[in-house]
This record gives sequence, C-alpha cells and structure tokens, in this order.
Amino acid sequence: MTPNHSNDQILSVSTLTRLIKQQLESRFIDVWVEGEISNLRIPSSGHLYLTLKDENAQVRGVIFRASGRSIKFVPKEGQQVLCRGRVTVYEPRGEYQIVIDYIEPRGIGALQAAFEQLKERLQKEGLFDPSHKKPLPVLPQRIGIVTSPTGAAIRDILKILGGRRAHLQILINPVPVQGEAAASAIAAAIDELNEMDGLDLLIVGRGGGSLEDLWAFNEEAVARAIFRSRIPVISAVGHEVDYTIADFVADLRAPTPTAAAEMVVRSWQEWLDRIEAQRDRLGQGIRHCLEMARGRLNVYKRSLRDPRQVIEAYLLRLDELEGRIHQGLFNALRYQSQRLHHARENLRHRSPMERLHRLSTRAQDLTKRFELQIGFYLRQKRNRLESLFTTIDSLSPLAILSRGYSITRKLPEMTIIKEARTVNPGQRVHVRLHRGSLVCRVDETEG
Repeated sequence: MTPNHSNDQILSVSTLTRLIKQQLESRFIDVWVEGEISNLRIPSSGHLYLTLKDENAQVRGVIFRASGRSIKFVPKEGQQVLCRGRVTVYEPRGEYQIVIDYIEPRGIGALQAAFEQLKERLQKEGLFDPSHKKPLPVLPQRIGIVTSPTGAAIRDILKILGGRRAHLQILINPVPVQGEAAASAIAAAIDELNEMDGLDLLIVGRGGGSLEDLWAFNEEAVARAIFRSRIPVISAVGHEVDYTIADFVADLRAPTPTAAAEMVVRSWQEWLDRIEAQRDRLGQGIRHCLEMARGRLNVYKRSLRDPRQVIEAYLLRLDELEGRIHQGLFNALRYQSQRLHHARENLRHRSPMERLHRLSTRAQDLTKRFELQIGFYLRQKRNRLESLFTTIDSLSPLAILSRGYSITRKLPEMTIIKEARTVNPGQRVHVRLHRGSLVCRVDETEG
C-alpha cells in the first residue's frame, strides 16, 4: 500500500541537512566534551582534524588555524583531552562535528578553573584596575629582582642590564619559582624589598614552563603582594603566550624576562641616544655658526675702503648738497614773490567800494523780484478768499430762510422742532424768519 503524501511534505536531502544544521547549531553553541584523540591529521593548511572517542561513541572535531595558535601544547594521538566548542554540520557529507575553540590535556582543567575563579574575584576587588597602576621611573638606577638564582631568566636579565651603559645597581632576592612553597616565598621577597630604601623598580618572574610550573604566579598571595607594593613592579613570567594572575596585577607585563630587562634599559638607551643626537646637533650648529661668522667677516673685509676715498666721496657729497641748498633758496624766494603778486591782485579785486556796488545792484534786483512775488501772492489769496465767501454764502442758513423757509423752536427750551408730534396744542413756539421772528401759540397739530 502506497502511503499518502503531498509535495509540500517531501524534503530534499539539502533541505533536510540544512534544517538539522540549524537545529544543532542553535542548540549546541557552547559545549564541553571530554574524550580521547584519534585520527589526528594536520594538513598543510594548518588546521587540525581529529576524532574524539570514548568506549561507546565518537565525534569528529576540527581546530582551525586561528584557534590553534593559542594552544599551549601539541595534541597527540591517544591523548585524553577536554575540549570546548560548538556543534555544526558539514553539509556536503551530512556529518556533524565540533568546531573546537579551546583544548587542554585532561587533568589541567581543575587548575584552569581555579585560575579563572581567582581572576574573576580579584578583578571584582579592583586589583586589575588601571587606576592602581604606578608609572615606571624614567631612569631607574636601583633594580630589585625576585626570581630563581639558578634559572635562565636571571642570566638573561643580568646579561641585558649589565651589557648597556646604564650603570645600574641590581639587588637579587632569590626565591623558588615552582613548588608548594614558591608562592609564599615570592610574596615575602616582594615585601622585603619594599621595606628597603632606594629601590626604583622590581622585576618579578621566571622562565617558561607548563601551567603547573608557572602556578606559583597564579597564587593569591603573590597577587596581593604585588598589589600592595609601593615600588612599581614588572611581571615577567614565562613566554609571550603565557598569562598569569601576576601579569594582571603588576604595573606592567613583560612577555619574557629578557623583555623586562629591555624595558628597564630602554629608557636609559633612549636618553643616551637623545643626548648623542643633541650633541651631534650642537656640534653641527656650532660649525654652522662659525661658517656664517667667517663668511660675514670676509664680506666685511671686502667692504673696507681706503679712508682717503671715503673722505673724497664725502667732500663731493658736500659740494652737491651746497649747490642744492642754493638752488632751493632761489626757488623759495621766487615762489614767495609769486604768492605776493597774487595776493595783491586778490586784494585789488576785493576792494570795499567794488563789493558795495555789487551788493547794491543785487539788492535792487532782489527788491523788484520780491515786489513781483508779493503782488502775485496777494492776488492768489484774494481770489481764494472771494471763492470761499461765495461758498459760505451759498451754504448759509440765512440764504435758505430768504427763500421762504423758517426755523421753529419750542418755548422756553428753544429746542428745534422737527416733528409735529413733539408739540401739544396750546404750547408757545418761536418762529425765525428771514427778516425778524414770531412768537405763536399752537392751536392744532397734524400728521
């Protein structure tokens, strides 16, 4: 019997694989897996391919090259490991696998958990806060070192510090750098050096090693000793990829003990280089100034002349100036003479008699013009006045009365009567005519 189905219920292999991929990747985005490494492959691409297995199952895993750079050990076939990553599906083969971001040999996980817990607690307390970091001295002269007296780290540090022209004083407080008693010894050494006067800087560290070897620098006692140190501390533990709690608390982290020594002498070398450069610049400046002065001296030498030639030149100049003075005086006298002549002519033209004659003629002309203007103005005003009289006369009430009209007022108020209903029979009224007036009694009203 053929089962019933619709086309909407049929999935392609790609669709089914993609749906499974979506479900797995959204569900298992951060998982820890423990197992044994098998089928380990490291092709030329740098990625690591492996299989994690136990007695009942196995799963493929991949460590991409970028994540593999942070691995502190080399994975080996058959090694028991603890991995952290995310689950994904490789669609071309329909296989699921773990993309591993972190891997460690089994047994180190407890130390790593302790490291993370202490780091988180100290960070919350503010031991890593940049505001507590002390600046390093510009030119440190007395350096205290806390490390093993027999390790390679102290040899590298002394080689760098003693091989430069810094003339440093070095005080070593030897301590064990691994083992159960190492942490307390390191903390005590830091406190002892802080009780001494005159130290400018402390270097605390050791050479490289495994996580267990470096663990003394992950202890809380060492972290708190570094934090309470009044002297600036450089932490120089392990190699560049190694980080410890001491690195986070210290005022400055050096990737290696050698780098810590380089940091100390770098400021000295920089100052020596700057002094050397300033000395070269000063020498060049002095040589340049001498060359400039020598050039000016040669110019002055060439510019010096025979005194007799100088005197002769001044005599010629004196004769020239004397001639220019005589010519200037002559020109000034001629100019003043011309001004005097012009002044006489102006004075003659400005005689009072001539000025009075001109003013008299002008006064006569202005009088005639004034009389003409006054006559014209009076005629204008007279015509305007006659026009106004005519207008007033036409609008006068007396002119209206002359045509037979009259004005009637009620006695005794003398109010003008405009309607017959405002007067009662028997009342007296005053009638104004064109000539004279009448006082009458009302017998009857109409309308």
